[in-house]
Amino acid sequence: MNENLVKYIYGIGDNCLILGQRLGEWCGHGPSLETDIALTNISLDLFGQTRSYFQYAAQLLGGKASEDSVAFLRYEHEYNNVLLVELPNKDFAYTIARQYLFDVYHQLLLMELQNSTDETLSAIAKKSLKEVNYHVRFSGDWVLRLGDGTEESQQKMQKAIDDLWPYTDELFHQTEADKAMIQTGIGVDVSLLKDTYYETIKALLREATLT
Repeated sequence: MNENLVKYIYGIGDNCLILGQRLGEWCGHGPSLETDIALTNISLDLFGQTRSYFQYAAQLLGGKASEDSVAFLRYEHEYNNVLLVELPNKDFAYTIARQYLFDVYHQLLLMELQNSTDETLSAIAKKSLKEVNYHVRFSGDWVLRLGDGTEESQQKMQKAIDDLWPYTDELFHQTEADKAMIQTGIGVDVSLLKDTYYETIKALLREATLT
């Protein structure tokens, strides 16, 4: 078993798992039926991606490991997700802001992960990217609508961006497992995505009359 590869998979899969669970809390509580269904579908997309990652991790672990044991039978400190994805929903603007800040990163990550020397991770990335492209459009459109909408919606979206912005830097932190996977050509050097990420985010925020 390649321990670093398993840890690397955890890092990517845990983000999808935890954010999917947060979005699932909106099921039946969305501001409109259409939006409720859209959030639920994005949640399901993330769970589907999680399954692909964790099936692969279980295969590498061997023994009695399964996607379910990987997902649910670890202790709290063994999850490697960034704090951004586990923050509470609070309100719709907060959920959308969190989603967009992660979606742009997720899209950039998958675009590079397609080129991984690990054929399984490359295949998962190619399949997942089609879904994440929609996620970015959905969350980005809502950031625009709320930011450039009513005075109340603009204030709520600005408050959400203000609160969540400090958590984005963690997206670009690297563990020892990450560094090991980058050296082998399996992993993505996310530090190289940072400038593009913030340029993309800031461009949309300006359009949405947000700072």
